[in-house]
Amino acid sequence: MTQETHSPSRREQILQALALMLEEDSGKRITIAALARQVGVSEAALYRHFPSKARMFEGLIAFIEETLFERITRILEEAPDAVSRCGQILTLLLAFAEKNPGLSRLLDGDVLTGETARLRQRIHQLFERLETQLKQVLREAELREGRRPTLPVSATANLLMAQAEGRIAQYVRSDFQRRPTEHWDDQWALLSAHLLRPAAQTA
Repeated sequence: MTQETHSPSRREQILQALALMLEEDSGKRITIAALARQVGVSEAALYRHFPSKARMFEGLIAFIEETLFERITRILEEAPDAVSRCGQILTLLLAFAEKNPGLSRLLDGDVLTGETARLRQRIHQLFERLETQLKQVLREAELREGRRPTLPVSATANLLMAQAEGRIAQYVRSDFQRRPTEHWDDQWALLSAHLLRPAAQTA
């Protein structure tokens, strides 16, 4: 889960163990007792670092947010145009889910069934933030490139996010057999070809 090279803290070890259990125990409810066994500590030791399982899930969601938006910032700095930016943002999301199967269950929300509504809202806000970022990129296309989305900005950003979310859902539903990036390059080529048009051609 983490890309850092230093020895992980106990807190990081707990989150890594939780992410691994989400991957290996697909479809099963994660219990504190099972997580303690996975980490090799007592349940009391877990609670010293996290007051609840919900807080552990929040730690994983925070890691997802930090990782994705840190890289999106770099994409916005380096990608030259709106189509490239949208494509790289979506590819980043799909590749992240593929490389982190346990975290893809969080993104899909299936593991949050029966958990606190706050966690589901946090995931909802994550995807809303991604969609808002796509809207901003699409709106800037007219100023930067003299091009507008073929569909209205909101409809276009929603279409792109639906593609990504659907692929992540397929990945989780297939027990991580159907990769989110499968056929993506060809499908993005089709989508991106019709994404924008010269502003003068838009009614």
